Amino acid sequence: MQLKYVGDLPIVSKGGVGFDHTQTDKYIYLQATAELLEALSYGVSETTKHLYRTQNRELSSSELSTLLKKHVKNIDEIEKEHKVKAQKYIDEMIQRVHENETLNADERVAWLGNIRLMEKYFYQYVVNESAYEAALSALGDEIHDGRIAEISVPMFKNYGMVLHDLVGVLERRKSPIDAEQLLEQKDGEVIGTLYIAHP
Repeated sequence: MQLKYVGDLPIVSKGGVGFDHTQTDKYIYLQATAELLEALSYGVSETTKHLYRTQNRELSSSELSTLLKKHVKNIDEIEKEHKVKAQKYIDEMIQRVHENETLNADERVAWLGNIRLMEKYFYQYVVNESAYEAALSALGDEIHDGRIAEISVPMFKNYGMVLHDLVGVLERRKSPIDAEQLLEQKDGEVIGTLYIAHP
């Protein structure tokens, strides 16, 4: 799986290309997610509370890919599925342009050209999103299998968002797991703690 940062979700129109800044590229969360996967992938243990000390360096795209392949089963299949999803999304955009009767010929050509211009970008955006979702799911499995009751991380480098998204992943499992994220001040730094209540 090739991972690289591309930026926010593109908005393509006849007038050009813009970006939806509310739809962030999930690549920015992969570092924190991969580090948590590495830290929690030890299986069942008597220790259920974990304070993770983060790395002080950014992982490269290839290091992120290697860590995800190590912890996420069938990551390559997931990538293929999401490439199909991206192609369907692009095909639907193209179809909407062809069916739009308010466009003149020049506007239609411009809009279709802008879609083609952003195709690779759309693919990468979707691949990054699928990698993040798969990594969160693997984190949910580690928490379930290890009966982890508490995870604490410093609130920087996107760890807070990963914990927030992880709450939803745990709640949507076939056997839902209740989790709550709280912020606490410890030794002069803000710590995010995920409290997990297994059924």
